[in-house]
Formats: sequence, structure tokens, C-alpha cells
Amino acid sequence: MAKILIVEDEPAIAELVALNLRHDGHDVEAVADADAAVERVRAALPDLVVLDWMLPGESGLSLARRWRAEPRTRELPIVMLTARAEERDLVQGLDAGADDYIGKPFSAAELLARIRSLLRRKAPEALDVAVQVGRLRLDPGTMRVFADATQVHLGPTEFRLLRFLMTYPERVHSRAQLLDRVWGDHVFIEERTVDVHVKRLRDSLQASGCATMIETVRGAGYRLARPAPVSA
Repeated sequence: MAKILIVEDEPAIAELVALNLRHDGHDVEAVADADAAVERVRAALPDLVVLDWMLPGESGLSLARRWRAEPRTRELPIVMLTARAEERDLVQGLDAGADDYIGKPFSAAELLARIRSLLRRKAPEALDVAVQVGRLRLDPGTMRVFADATQVHLGPTEFRLLRFLMTYPERVHSRAQLLDRVWGDHVFIEERTVDVHVKRLRDSLQASGCATMIETVRGAGYRLARPAPVSA
């Protein structure tokens, strides 16, 4: 499930998009102007924004440029939804930082397909897709983790932590990054909390022999390492 913000000043269109996204299993919020959108994103970073170009006050195009210029929102996935569908408008929208661009009128099925595709590329941990690394397999839909055929029992925080690490194997994540992505943006807790939960995660994986997959990178953070292939 992804957290999606709709920025659209036409209530009928906003409701149509929201209805389809909720039916697809997402957590959706809709606002009607750029000021409200900035406030929502400042409060909590969504997984994706559906952004109308023509908004009252600041345009969606200007808002996309502003988000792309700020480090916190630079990677925020943006789908621009607009009646301006000529080629020069498409180029202008993409140049402003939109990841995808859909003209009105639009197909709800196509919009959902584009959003799913973008989430898979930009925020795969937001989708309820099972992921496997080495002997570990994690299923977000059932909230279960297996090492081969043996279930590994994890607390909810350790589950989210392992899910994030498995989604980006081999990538090093700082404690601050893990706090933002696992505990939630704008949650103010000490970075040493991450160390406590990493230890709990390793303890839970110890019996299966998978604890060593969670590696500490001195001075940088943590990563989940793919196990080396077994030679014949």
C-alpha cells in the first residue's frame, strides 16, 4: 500500500482518481491547491503525488520545480495530470521534474498502471509484493518471513526494517535514512534506536543462520548483503 497525495482543484476528477486508487489498495489524500499540498508534504512525505498542472495560485508546474529543488523532496515520484497535452507541454512538464505525464481526459486503468509502474521503480517497498534475497523470503501481504521453509517471527518494527533492507539489497543506509523510511518521515527519535532494532532483527534471524546478512558498515550505517553463491 502506498501513501498517495492528489493535488487537483476539480472535485469530480479528484474524487474519481481517489476512488480508483483506494480500490487499488492505496492510502489516499486529496487537496485542491499548492499551498495545501506543500503543507501535507511538509508534515509527512507521501510515496507519490498525482499533480494537476492548472491549480489556483501556484501552478503544478511551479510546485514540481520547487519540490525537485529541495533535497527532502528531490526523489518524490510525481505524476502530472493535466488538460495540457500538446508535445511542448509534455516536454515542459517532464523538464520541470514530473516522472510521468497523463493528459485529460484520461483512462483510470491507464493512470493506475502508470502509478504502479512508477512505484515499482521509485518506491518498491510501498507495494505489497513479496521479495526474496538468498534464503530469506518476505511477504508483505501476510506479514510473514521465511528462511527456506521455516517461518521467522519478527515484531512489526523489525518486519518493516527487514522489508526495507531486502527491497534495496547491498545498498548502505544511514541511521537517519532508516529512521525516515522505516519509522516514518518527521518522526523524531534517537538514531541509536535503529541499533537496538537491528540487534533484535539479527537475534531473530540467528537460528536460521541469516543474521550475518545484516551487515554494519562502519561510519555509514547498515546494509543487507546477498549471500555468496555456493560453489559446486
